[in-house]
Amino acid sequence: MLSSASTLRGVKRIAGIVLAVLLIGGVVAAVVAGRYDEDKGTATKTVRMVIGSEKAEFFADPEVVKALAAKGYTVKAETSGSWAMEGLDLKGYDLAFPSSQAPAVELAHRYQVHGTLPRPFYSPLVVVAHRSAAEVLAANGLATLDTEHRGTLKMAAYLDAARHDRTWQQLKGAGKYGELRGTVFISSTDPESSNSGALYLAAASYVANGGRVVADKAGLGRTEPLLQKLVTVQGAQQSSSDAVFRDFVSGAGNPLVWVYESQVASLLAGGQQPGDLVVLYPDTTVNSDHTVVPMTDNGKALAELLSTDAQLRKLAVRHGFRPQGPATEFASATTYLKQELTGVRQAPVPTSSVLHEMARRARG
Repeated sequence: MLSSASTLRGVKRIAGIVLAVLLIGGVVAAVVAGRYDEDKGTATKTVRMVIGSEKAEFFADPEVVKALAAKGYTVKAETSGSWAMEGLDLKGYDLAFPSSQAPAVELAHRYQVHGTLPRPFYSPLVVVAHRSAAEVLAANGLATLDTEHRGTLKMAAYLDAARHDRTWQQLKGAGKYGELRGTVFISSTDPESSNSGALYLAAASYVANGGRVVADKAGLGRTEPLLQKLVTVQGAQQSSSDAVFRDFVSGAGNPLVWVYESQVASLLAGGQQPGDLVVLYPDTTVNSDHTVVPMTDNGKALAELLSTDAQLRKLAVRHGFRPQGPATEFASATTYLKQELTGVRQAPVPTSSVLHEMARRARG
């Protein structure tokens, strides 16, 4: 049987343990509260937005997240095909960020967003090719090569080949490459749901229409047969430019693919060696002007940050986007990309309604 003195010592020991636990718990609670307060102090505003898939890696970059948090913003981004955004209910979102101006203008009209729409950065559309395909195109007058990994696609010559259903087997030098078989064509995304696919038609129609933007029914009629060939030869098309590019890099699919320059630049910036990839800049192409449709004050403020903040501009370049302004910010230490877009003609993009009709007709 325990003595009263022993019992008292036991009670004191238990009390001391309880007090220590409470003190430790208080310290932990203070640390958690401090961190919570710190988080609230650096990222107090959550911005919800829907973006084109080609910008997903940019907004998921921990350094981008950190840079935005330092300015007081946390971003929650969902991806969608740029043209498919028109079918979404964007109530409750702070901004939409499609990959070009045409779908942005439509969204601005729908949600009654007035004023100039911010365009923080842009990216020209290019064709990525496996070296075997690029060399055969060059040998047959459809392209020229500047370096081992970069060249120019002659759009008029390519479209003429497409118009006459030329096959790889008809091109000299293709016989030694077993993977070059069937009709010569460029893979693109679905023009009815994806911005890059629609811009492929914009560039092709401009060349096919004698260097004039298609603006009426007569122009649509003139270019429709060729655009149908460009699309129907592909069979099923994907709605995401990210998926098309990843398939190409993995070695799957067609040897010629229409993508954003930024996708190549981002791949290179990540240290990945793309093997036999060759970047062909079409001598006539279009720029994808990544355009923000701000629907709240927070959305407008975030768009302004993307355009003006030095750190965010630097990170945009790292992900392959060309910021609006001095071209010197866009630099490449590789032989894949052009520092200056010399020799590349920028085709005007048709209005949204014309481009929609063009895509509908091309799909047949």
